[in-house]
Amino acid sequence: MDFGLVLQTDPPASSIVDLMRRAEHNGFSHGWTFDSAVLWQEPFVIYSRILEHTDRLVVGPMVTNPGTRTWEVTASTFATLNDMYGNRTVCGIGRGDSAMRVAGRKPNTLARLGEAIGVIRDLAEGREAVVDGQSLRIPWVKDGRLPVWMAAYGPKALALAGQKADGFILQLADPFLTEWMVKAVRDAAQRAGRDPRSVTICVAAPAYVTADDSPGALAHAREQCRWFGGMVGNHVADLVAKYGEHSGMVPDELTAYIKDRHGYDYSHHGRTGNPDTAFVPDEIVDRFCVLGPAEAHIEKLRALRDLGVDQFAVYAMHDAREETIDAYGSRIIPALTS
Repeated sequence: MDFGLVLQTDPPASSIVDLMRRAEHNGFSHGWTFDSAVLWQEPFVIYSRILEHTDRLVVGPMVTNPGTRTWEVTASTFATLNDMYGNRTVCGIGRGDSAMRVAGRKPNTLARLGEAIGVIRDLAEGREAVVDGQSLRIPWVKDGRLPVWMAAYGPKALALAGQKADGFILQLADPFLTEWMVKAVRDAAQRAGRDPRSVTICVAAPAYVTADDSPGALAHAREQCRWFGGMVGNHVADLVAKYGEHSGMVPDELTAYIKDRHGYDYSHHGRTGNPDTAFVPDEIVDRFCVLGPAEAHIEKLRALRDLGVDQFAVYAMHDAREETIDAYGSRIIPALTS
């Protein structure tokens, strides 16, 4: 199992670079950031500094979308980083939540997302692609490589990930839902004539390592990570609006908890203490996140690995970022990679 670190690009950018260097030193293979132009600093500028100050770390957005940049610009940006630093990028992509909604736009359609996956990958790897009816090729790309991993929750999005993406990003760490969604992605890949095992599976969720499993320690960890249930709830609300409650299209284990959700203010998006996540119960925090002493992390991550998860990406938006990175490096990563 590989490990990634996910951060918001809050200023100063130097702190993001320092944390990514710390992650590489502790055995993490990937460095991810949010990508929402209004809420945080521009990630691709920061990726250049991260790549310059690390040796092996692969960087990319979790996730970008097809609407905030034109596709040739996205491809050229990745290709430039790859040319400078040796194919050390990955494109995480989805329909767009905060990046689109904060700017007053709706998330992209799945049809547009599916088209963008192929176009961005082809252009970044030096092949010709059609953008808005125009055939384009970036002539200076030589031996470029850009895996494109798609974030998804609903049945149609999961099918698209299996059909077209190099990897699947699932933003929650619940074993039951992971098993259901991984199966949906791999079944779709097989129906599309692809090797289901060729789709990399990445689970991303907050991880908080406590000194023990005392009630006080776990309560603090939950409060530091409760924001995540609200972030996931935005996507779940879209699914409920599309498919309805108890439709059978999406497990009730994913949708039932948002019944008391009332609105969402993106100015608190992904932040500890988000007042719009009071509706998220402790049970969901425990299921969606990875909390507790190192032994609890190892146990849950082994279960996820057994379900086919190739990478666990740690959301570190809490008050123990350095401690969590170091705990993973000293105890958890060695236990999952030995």
